[in-house]
Amino acid sequence: MNAEPEAYPREALADEEPRYLRRQRPLEIRRRKFGRKSWPVYRRWLLASAVVLSGSFLAYHGTRFFLFSPRVALAGYDQIEVTGNQVVSRNAVTEIFASDIGKSIMRMPLNERRAELEVIPWVAQANVRRMLPNRIRVELTERIPVAYLRTGNHLQLVDAGGVVLERPLNGNFAFPVVSGLDEGMPLSDRAARMRLYVKFMKEIDLARSGSSEQVSEVDLSSAQDLRVALTGLLGGQDSAPILVHFGDADFVNKHRLLMDNIGAWSFSVGRVQSVDLRFSRQVVVNPDRSATAHVGAAAAGKP
Repeated sequence: MNAEPEAYPREALADEEPRYLRRQRPLEIRRRKFGRKSWPVYRRWLLASAVVLSGSFLAYHGTRFFLFSPRVALAGYDQIEVTGNQVVSRNAVTEIFASDIGKSIMRMPLNERRAELEVIPWVAQANVRRMLPNRIRVELTERIPVAYLRTGNHLQLVDAGGVVLERPLNGNFAFPVVSGLDEGMPLSDRAARMRLYVKFMKEIDLARSGSSEQVSEVDLSSAQDLRVALTGLLGGQDSAPILVHFGDADFVNKHRLLMDNIGAWSFSVGRVQSVDLRFSRQVVVNPDRSATAHVGAAAAGKP
């Protein structure tokens, strides 16, 4: 029994058609053209490249100019400006820059020069700056001495930090003399004892104005006992210095106790050679080398 062609669905017959016979939709290919919209991008790239090249050119030639040009070279010592020096000579400063003569100031190691300047004993701090096109400015802060230092038979100067300074030829100072320090002692120890000295000088002026002018000599051999030779304590009665042991603290009250009672102690025991104020409730007065009198602070003036 034969089936009619109409018995097959059309969809089945359509699927059996060869695919290559079908007309394919053409693929649209767009070609990118150099148009107006592309020009700003290329222009920005060209401009950036020009800037980079110009900057590199200027940097190269600018570097060569500042490092090697004679126009920025330190040709002589007259191009070095020195300020703040009262004791340190100009020659002592400028000779440190001897190796820089003829070279660009931009090649000068400023930190090294500053460190070399601060090796000079009188220089507390140094600042070195370049002044374009070819000058150097040196600003010095010199040390401030606060006392004479007795070292053997010589007198030197010493500052509040314990740095020992040579006496300048043209210097005119009026300081008490300190002893008990030497350059062989560690700087930290010298500094600690000089701080004690400075504190003492300030506090006795607080106790009575002008008292520091009566200080003749201070022995700093012991950090626990400041031994001070004071003059003029008895006015016109006796000009001989009196040695006073102040300990290491409470200088204001101890000095007031001394000034309030020195007249009475002298009247009671005669000429006073030394007074020991280290004890909280007792004062030891020595009228001479062979006698010792104990005087209570609460009953001052009685041996």
